[in-house]
Formats: sequence, structure tokens, C-alpha cells
Amino acid sequence: MANSQELSNFLSGVEKRAFKQAVYAVRDDNAALDIVQDAMIKLAEKYGDRPYTELPLIFTRILQNRIHDWFRRQKVRNTWVTLFSALGKKQLENEDYDPLEHLMAPDDSSFHQDGAQQLEKIQLIAILEAEISKLPSRQQEAFLMRYWDEFSITDTALAMGCSEGSVKTHCSRATQALAKALKAKGISL
Repeated sequence: MANSQELSNFLSGVEKRAFKQAVYAVRDDNAALDIVQDAMIKLAEKYGDRPYTELPLIFTRILQNRIHDWFRRQKVRNTWVTLFSALGKKQLENEDYDPLEHLMAPDDSSFHQDGAQQLEKIQLIAILEAEISKLPSRQQEAFLMRYWDEFSITDTALAMGCSEGSVKTHCSRATQALAKALKAKGISL
């Protein structure tokens, strides 16, 4: 169990490195400072009673989660800000302005696709899901964490409780099995 002095020493020792890591990730000093402070507070509040040797790994995980949360919030915030700013642009200049006339669906949306393209995409997704479900559980777990959840190799290894080499092996085998299964069905990506 870490006492308050050990926790304080740990936090003061990791502060600069965590700040640099957060600044590198988010490219904003103020946001990085907030992220590091939030991570430190969470560590002290929720995990301060853990053994001193566990603190570095727990803090790293908390810091990474806070960085990911920041990016999620930014994505949502940017979506709404962009949407609202696009809606209100010309209202003052022209009273007959209709924002719906100027809204466009994103290029990757199904709005621009015809029915055949949409059906093909739906069928391909169904085939991929079926093939992924046929993978062995460890390969499936590694594949989904790496390529669906976009975890790093290190984070995937920590979450799976295995080495980084094992994660790479599981992902490689999963992609080979999926490619082989899709090729057998006549599908090339």
C-alpha cells in the first residue's frame, strides 16, 4: 500500500513526463495540463491505496484513457460546432436563406451511393462479421482491439494480458485467415 508521501513523490516524479506525453498527443498545452491533472486526481482518489509498484502502470492507463476521452470530446464538439456554424452563416445577409439547401452529406456516407452499392456494402459487412466470429477467441480479441478500437500494440497487450509479440502474431494470423476466407468467397478488398 502506497502511503501519502509515496503517492506524492510518484506524482511529482511523473508530472513532467506525463505532461510532455499529453502535449505530444493533443498539441495543446492547456488541454494537456488539464488531462494530466485529471489523471493525477483520479489516481489519487481511486487508486491511492494500491501498492507503490502498481502506480506507474495504473497512471499510464489513466493518462491514456484521459487523452482518448479528450479526442472523443473534441470530435463531438467539432461536429456540433461545424454543423451550427454552417447553419447560421448567411442568415444576416439573406432572409430567404435555407440552411438545408447548403447541407451536404459526407462523401463516405451512404447518401451518395445507389441501392446496389449500399446492398454490396451491407453484404460485405455481414460476411466480414461472420468471418471474424469464426476466428479463435484470442485472434478475434486482438484483431478487434487493434483494428476496430484502434488500440496500440502495447495497450492491446496490456488489455489481453500477453506480450506485444503475441498481439502481433494473433493479428497477423487473424488478417491472414480473413483474407483467405474472403478470397475463397471471391471478394478482394
